[in-house]
Amino acid sequence: MSFMTRIMRPVSAMAVCVALAPLGAWAYEQAPMLDDAVAAGELPPVDERLPAQPEVITPLESVGNYGGTIRRVLGGSNDHNSILRFVGPQGLTRWKPDFSGVVPNVAESWTTSEDGSEFTFKLREGMKWSDGTPFTADDIMFFVEDLLHNEEFYPNAPARFVVDGEPMTAEKVDDHTVTLKFAAPYGTFLTELATPLAQEPVLWAKHFCQQYHPKYNENVQELVDATEAVEDWPSLFRLNCGEVEAPNRWGNPDRPTLDPWVVTEDAYTAGATQVVMERNPYFWQVDTEGNQLPYVDTLEMSVAQDNQTLVLEAIAGNIDMQRRRISNLANKPVFAENAEKANIEILDMINSNSNKMAIHFNHTHKDPVMREVIRNKDVRVALSLGIDREEIIDIVYLGQGEPWQIGPRPTHPLYNEQLGRQHTEYDPDRANELLDAAGLSERDDEGYRLLPDGRRFTFNVQYTGIEEPDWGDALEIIREQWEEIGVELTSSSVERSIYYSRGEANEHDFMVWGAPGGLDPTLSPRDVLAVHPQASWFAIPWTRWYLSGGEQGEEPTESMKQRLALYEDFKKEADQDKALDIFRQIHQIAAEEFEIIGVTLAPNLVGVVKTNLRNVPRAMPSSWMYPDPAPTLPQTYYWEE
Repeated sequence: MSFMTRIMRPVSAMAVCVALAPLGAWAYEQAPMLDDAVAAGELPPVDERLPAQPEVITPLESVGNYGGTIRRVLGGSNDHNSILRFVGPQGLTRWKPDFSGVVPNVAESWTTSEDGSEFTFKLREGMKWSDGTPFTADDIMFFVEDLLHNEEFYPNAPARFVVDGEPMTAEKVDDHTVTLKFAAPYGTFLTELATPLAQEPVLWAKHFCQQYHPKYNENVQELVDATEAVEDWPSLFRLNCGEVEAPNRWGNPDRPTLDPWVVTEDAYTAGATQVVMERNPYFWQVDTEGNQLPYVDTLEMSVAQDNQTLVLEAIAGNIDMQRRRISNLANKPVFAENAEKANIEILDMINSNSNKMAIHFNHTHKDPVMREVIRNKDVRVALSLGIDREEIIDIVYLGQGEPWQIGPRPTHPLYNEQLGRQHTEYDPDRANELLDAAGLSERDDEGYRLLPDGRRFTFNVQYTGIEEPDWGDALEIIREQWEEIGVELTSSSVERSIYYSRGEANEHDFMVWGAPGGLDPTLSPRDVLAVHPQASWFAIPWTRWYLSGGEQGEEPTESMKQRLALYEDFKKEADQDKALDIFRQIHQIAAEEFEIIGVTLAPNLVGVVKTNLRNVPRAMPSSWMYPDPAPTLPQTYYWEE
């Protein structure tokens, strides 16, 4: 697939994208479920709800039928990203379905300045929020001027909107044109906007959200005082208007959106057992015959508390299309056996990840003794050599995979063999030698090594077993293997919110998570760069230092500071080949440091789809930065009659 070799090349600074031609004088059609509301005068006619030039989408297979419901299942009370992956981020740009580049989305088109530091977006005239209020350049200006540059709302501006230490600025050209400006060239900005984490410029409707902003509502403190669990206006704002990546994004049915479906009273709130979304009557895309999208009327998402329940729902025929939480290869035989009964086909999800299970040692450990031990590269090498990866691959992953650390997959242009394959052999004798030489030769009565202060050398680890039960199985095997080299490992499964809270508080010995960056290394560099406040688990305080411009967190090592400086150079470089060369330097430094270890190259994943659900590609990329299946445009999925 083309995304495997082209995805991570930055978009040229001179790129100009043009939206598809309008339908002109063709008549627009709407879903029958809206007919009564239009007839009663509760909704305007469809041509008045659409932009002057709606985006025209060519369906994958065929023009579809209106109606019906798509059923999915959320995994617990913190699976909000499952909603985001299906509904889509709806940013200014979006990924092509094959992950090979970006196209206009909310923006009708764009132009870029010669030096790549300014991006002028043409918006769709007549486009509306889901409540019928016009969407204009004022909404983007609201984000930039009233939120991005407000230190109460953003004590540290998100790194994706910062270049050379300066946050993005904006200039309103007219009601439907806005220019976003940076202090220096930003060669990857257009691809950044297509990711699920960069929708803020078009996430918040000014006419609705300004009521929670002190600039527009002098009585906002009264609203704060009247709302439980809210301490200030930014918290009140986020509670009611949502955030890019948080459950509250789907918790308020009154919040206007640009999404194809909007939440109903059955929203994603604490204790919810079901989330229901219905079509947005003002959605701004049509198909090639003028039918307003989406085709499907309703999304119904029940909430389950464990992955096994999701698998059972799938083979019972109660899930219509899903990869999330059921994607382990171990489920493929079960799905195949029940395919005819459940009327399902198996989706082939091309994995963009690097490693199925990476061990993120905490290089900023609060315990100075553990910190010193973890920062000893020879100790990390020994721990890696003490893992028999072939045994884990055979037992846990059914032979699917190969010993691997982190970094771009072998098929990627940025592949670094040292980063991916070093120290993956099983050599407990050499591991013992390295640990002895590191000053950890003393052992207790049970054979476990002692730290310099006399405590047992122990890793206490939590993992999200609800989402990834295989991690628990792999950790149990590693526990047995590390006993052979005198290192104790204890592990326990916790709910995802607890897992994140502990990691963000820097209270972990190491964290277990999948390693991204296999096919999307420049979009997901969080394992080689301390840049993600909720995922660069090997050094969260370093991440805070980077994001705050050195005002918070902990100053990183010289190696990490060098990589972060190179990352800033990469973001500004408009020349594709030069940009990739910069990232090769980042990867080589990370290979020398060897901060994180992994188990196995991430195998492809599986999902299920009903055989009569059309316009769904049966194979697609699987990536958080993609984020699947949204770029395949679920608003074009339909039920075959």
